Amino acid sequence: MYLDGGGTALKNKRREKSILSLLLFLLLLGGSLLAGGTPLSNNPFFKELTDFIAEPSSAPSSNGSDLQAKRPDQSLAETVLTENVKKQLGSSIQWNGAGAYIINNNQTDLNARVSSAPYANNKTKTVQGEKVPTVANALLTKSTRQYKSRQETGNRTNSWTPPGWHQIQNLSGPYDHAVDRGHLLAYSLVGGLRGYDASTSNPDNIATQLAWANQASSADATGQNYYESLVRKALDSHKRVRYRVTLIYDGDNILASGTQLEAKSADGSLEFNVFVPNVQSGLTVNYYSGEILVN
Repeated sequence: MYLDGGGTALKNKRREKSILSLLLFLLLLGGSLLAGGTPLSNNPFFKELTDFIAEPSSAPSSNGSDLQAKRPDQSLAETVLTENVKKQLGSSIQWNGAGAYIINNNQTDLNARVSSAPYANNKTKTVQGEKVPTVANALLTKSTRQYKSRQETGNRTNSWTPPGWHQIQNLSGPYDHAVDRGHLLAYSLVGGLRGYDASTSNPDNIATQLAWANQASSADATGQNYYESLVRKALDSHKRVRYRVTLIYDGDNILASGTQLEAKSADGSLEFNVFVPNVQSGLTVNYYSGEILVN
């Protein structure tokens, strides 16, 4: 899940634009009143103002609707589906029309009907001399949920970067940057689990992830955050959830081709098995080195 990589700058830009829009509106309103109450719709600057206000913000919205236009199309997503990647995902791989793939008809072999206490663990491997995360497993409950911000808990972000980190800033469109510190197990899901390192510098749980793949959070733009939101809602309803996150690597690439996300609640009300490709519209990625080019 997205926690660091340019989010603060995006929020500031959106706030600045909102303030500027309000000031322009007040100026136009005052001018209209001085002109004898001429309707704003007849004001020659009114359309320019409304167009400005309606222009998509550079910051992603909470429901992700403004990201729909920039979600990867199927042709871009398919660039990571090499024969090796498809072999790891299995025979049933279906495009969901919103940026990701449904695996095995959305069914998983996970089982949350166990007597175990909540837990979380990670596996890693060495690639090009660097340790990279591979799989994270967890049994989640409402007690593992974290509702406080990192500032409130003292678990702030830092300057550490995972292998393959090649940031690009000042991009156009919904995201102004290329990569995030992407969690396998999100802070919101395991931040309440005592003894687990949910920080942004845990090399077992953090990987370089394209911003769209990490942050997109609506049914029209199904990045990792969208599926995490389904798990959060289940935990908020006091459900027990088995959760597994698997990074799918192609050979000795330093960056994963994408993330397989699986979840199943004990009562069966939640179940998914999906693959979110590690891509972003407008960018070309060298998965072996992590280098990124703007198209």
